Formats: sequence, C-alpha cells, structure tokens
Amino acid sequence: MLASKARPQIQKVLDPVSQWAARSSISPDVVTIIGTIGVAGAALGFFTRGVFFLGTVVITLFVFSDLIDGVIARARGISSKWGAFLDSTSDRVGDSAIFGSLIIWYAGDGDSLPLVVAALVCLVAGSITSYVKARAEGLGFTCNVGFAERGERLLILLVAAGLYGLGVPYLLPAALWFLVAATTLTVAQRVVHVYRQWYRAGDPPAPPVSTAAPTVPSGAMPSGPARRP
Repeated sequence: MLASKARPQIQKVLDPVSQWAARSSISPDVVTIIGTIGVAGAALGFFTRGVFFLGTVVITLFVFSDLIDGVIARARGISSKWGAFLDSTSDRVGDSAIFGSLIIWYAGDGDSLPLVVAALVCLVAGSITSYVKARAEGLGFTCNVGFAERGERLLILLVAAGLYGLGVPYLLPAALWFLVAATTLTVAQRVVHVYRQWYRAGDPPAPPVSTAAPTVPSGAMPSGPARRP
C-alpha cells in the first residue's frame, strides 16, 4: 500500500507536466503506448546486459507516463473503459519485460540459476496477483488488499536495481527473493479475502452434474445421429 499512499504526492510533482499535456493535442492512449514501449525497450536494452543504473533511470522516466495519461484523460473528460483496459494491459507488458530481462541476464552473463528461478517466480506470481484481482472484481467481489501490490513491487525492484548498478552488493538478489515471498503472500491474501466474502454472502454451491443417462419417454425415438440404411 506504500506506493498507493505516495501516489498523490508524486502526482503533485507531475501536475505541471500533466496539465501542459492536457492542454495539448496529445492522446492519453498514445502516452500509455509510448510509456509501455519505453519501459519494455529500456528493460530489454539495459537489464539484459547488466546495465542496471542507467536502465533504472530510463525505466523510471517512462513509468511516470502511467500517471500522466490518466490526468490527461480526466482533464479532457475522456476517461473510458477502453483507456482503463489499455492502461492495465500495458502495465502487464511492462512488468513482464522487466522481470523477463532479469531472467535473461541471470541465465546468461549473470550466471545464477537460483536468481533465474526467483525472477521467474516474481513474474508468474505478479501476473497471478493481477488476475486474481481482475477476476474477483469481475464476479462482484472487492480485492483491494495485499502486502505488495504492483506499485510496491515495482518500487522495490527499481530502487534495488539502481543501487545495485551503483555497486551496492547483493541488493538486487535480496530484492528478488523478498519479492518472491511478498508476491506469493499477496496472492494468498487476495484468495483468502475473496473466499471470506463468498462465505459470508452464503453463495450456494453449484448443483452437481448428473452422469446418469437421460430417460427417454415411452414410445419416443432416442435422439442421435441418423442411421444409414
């Protein structure tokens, strides 16, 4: 929840840029797409080669577009379900590129199979975290819980990668293992949270599926494919 609480303060810093963009003819969808391409390109271009500090700086600059596009849409009164869908989908693409780049690095020059596994678990568990929330809300439940939401995970990883790139030892590996535990815990918290809502609501179980053969009324011909003479 840390990143969520810090979001309003970050937004105040970005307000001048956002307001300028809102008065221009820039489409919020274009801002979203550019930000996603920038994040993915920087991750694949820098992290896969072990260039962590510069890569973190470039990724962070493009991550801010995730805040600007929403301000533009609200300022113009053009917020839409399509924009929300595109923004959410773009977030998944960016996160996958970041963790995928770390997998490539540690599978190659980084030479660490355990950290390949850690980055892979972070990638998979992060996707499951997002899916659980989307699926729960699609079924009418609330799911705004979790120890490490996307903002926290991204903040921890980028800070660790940037400092690791400046020569702070063991920080990025430690962050990856921490995120393995934190993201797994978040998935469990969300599943339990949704289950408790379902249980309190008293939703009846689905009726069992009968495996018995259907009965045919007396004198009726059984349905089925026509027989050849």
